[in-house]
Amino acid sequence: MPGENFLKYKDNFFKHYANLPLPVRREVILDLGEEKSGPITWEIAYREIKAETGLGEEILNKLVELKFIPLND
Repeated sequence: MPGENFLKYKDNFFKHYANLPLPVRREVILDLGEEKSGPITWEIAYREIKAETGLGEEILNKLVELKFIPLND
């Protein structure tokens, strides 16, 4: 079950993702380490966040923490 922050920031992620140029979506944005999942691109982040996986929640929280996702509170 996704946390409160995940659901709150999910829409902001999708709005931001929709405005990314297609080549940028293939760029690595995070590296969670080999033990987790390795390098994360915007495309991987999109799939994981859309599926509401635990990894997707971790990715989204990290993107918010790094201010990669603008928040519209």
